[in-house]
Amino acid sequence: MLRLLLSHPDVEIGAVTAGSNAGEKLGALQPHLVPLADRVLEETTVEVLAGHDVVFLGLPHGQSAVIAKALPDDTVVIDCGADFRLTDSAAWEKFYGGEHAGSWPYGLPELGDQRAKIAQATRIAVPGCYPTVSTLAMAPAVSAGLVDSTGIVVVAASGTSGAGKAPKPHLLGSEVMGSATAYGVGGTHRHTPEIVQNLSALTDGTVKVSFTPLLVPMPRGILATCSAPTTVTAEEAYAAYEKAFADEPFIHLLPPGLWPQTKSVLGSNAVHVQVTVDEEAGRLVAVAAVDNLAKGTGGAAVQCMNLALGLDETTGLSTIGLAP
Repeated sequence: MLRLLLSHPDVEIGAVTAGSNAGEKLGALQPHLVPLADRVLEETTVEVLAGHDVVFLGLPHGQSAVIAKALPDDTVVIDCGADFRLTDSAAWEKFYGGEHAGSWPYGLPELGDQRAKIAQATRIAVPGCYPTVSTLAMAPAVSAGLVDSTGIVVVAASGTSGAGKAPKPHLLGSEVMGSATAYGVGGTHRHTPEIVQNLSALTDGTVKVSFTPLLVPMPRGILATCSAPTTVTAEEAYAAYEKAFADEPFIHLLPPGLWPQTKSVLGSNAVHVQVTVDEEAGRLVAVAAVDNLAKGTGGAAVQCMNLALGLDETTGLSTIGLAP
């Protein structure tokens, strides 16, 4: 997020705060942020955050509500955590535990009428990275009624940055390189109810999603393969996606026959999508790639900030990836 904000023409970066790293220089932790290298990280308190026009929160779940409540109503607060994403308290309690803090306008402009809601909001909940790519991959099919929404299957491979920076044995280079593994299998991953919630907003029918995330040996990026039963042809499916994404600045429907790859979106706010139909299996198959740290989180937060402040939605954001 700081990398993107440093290139934003309308932003001046105020306080930069931390938890256990408070008191350290930012450059010691994030040396690529050269213009901010000498900044000393401050404590994450209401007193430090007060007085800013926009506050971004990236805290462990359950910790954003107290700070957000204490900030003025006219301060734009954009939460990159999970606290305010879900509208169903029971789902929150089941997947996260503890008391549900409530829900804020959902920071995925490309979903339904969310763009208009974000533009009027001072509290915005940034989506999870898996829900972003999975929702956008399936949204045109669900909203147009092209698929049986009770049979949606999502298998998404993610880089290790999706698990954060805390040192964990299973994320060590020696454990990750040359290996791929599934986790959160059997509907247990916390992003499952968020995907269901998003797609349910697009149809009057029941939405059921079987979601399996994979950890693969790369630093960043997500490639999601999503499918559901269908009776339409590949040409009909592609036409529906072409219509749905025609005016979206960050979603790129690839030409027929080309398939998304994570390296093409790294560092960018772009989402690459392709769709076809497996006629033998009777299933629509949509594949999408996103940078989990950009459009998957940080870029999405900046995109929402732009909308909330009345700026051009694309300001400070690029669709150009870092390949190769």
